[in-house]
Amino acid sequence: MPHSQTSAPRDSLAGVRLARGASPWLLPTVATAAVSLLRARRSGTAKAVAVPATALAAGMLWFFRDPEREITRGRVISPADGVVQSIMPWKDGRTRVAIFMSPLNVHVNRAPLAGTVTSVEHVPGGFVPAFNKESENNERVVWHFDTELGDIEMIQIAGAVARRIVPYVPQGTKVEQGERVGLIRFGSRVDLYLPEGVEVDVEVGQKTVAGVTRIDRD
Repeated sequence: MPHSQTSAPRDSLAGVRLARGASPWLLPTVATAAVSLLRARRSGTAKAVAVPATALAAGMLWFFRDPEREITRGRVISPADGVVQSIMPWKDGRTRVAIFMSPLNVHVNRAPLAGTVTSVEHVPGGFVPAFNKESENNERVVWHFDTELGDIEMIQIAGAVARRIVPYVPQGTKVEQGERVGLIRFGSRVDLYLPEGVEVDVEVGQKTVAGVTRIDRD
């Protein structure tokens, strides 16, 4: 049966559910907006700062939102909100499904299958736009999960603005399907490698929702 997934404690602000790892960006932004709003009546400078600061704070709150999801049944579900950018057969028989995440998407990533995290590797690199071919050499975190389908590889790729990937769980952790495993701050991409013999049930250009959209076909 589908289930509502919970995770370790998240950051929060005024009751809004926020992604873990949001505080370093949110707190100074919201504080600046709050102070400028309080001083706006007495200071022209504060009034000039209040409008863009409040807009930026609202944008940050929207970006770092982390809604609960009813997790879909299926062998492989989407690890990311976004749009399927490409579907490519790989030399070793696997199929790579690349999902582009714009700044408007939820940027918390979820486990595509239940299993054990066998490795979490940070790989330094560049920061070109995630939709660019050169993004293959971007900063990334490479995940491997030991699942009922065998080894599943998932790669979080930083984009031109996303210069920090925040893993939530370490190597050796057992995760449920749809469990939150990490955050990419701002526009980025997630690549998922399906094992040989697993058919893809999404198309290029299709929107995906982490924990909800099924990636494979029976």
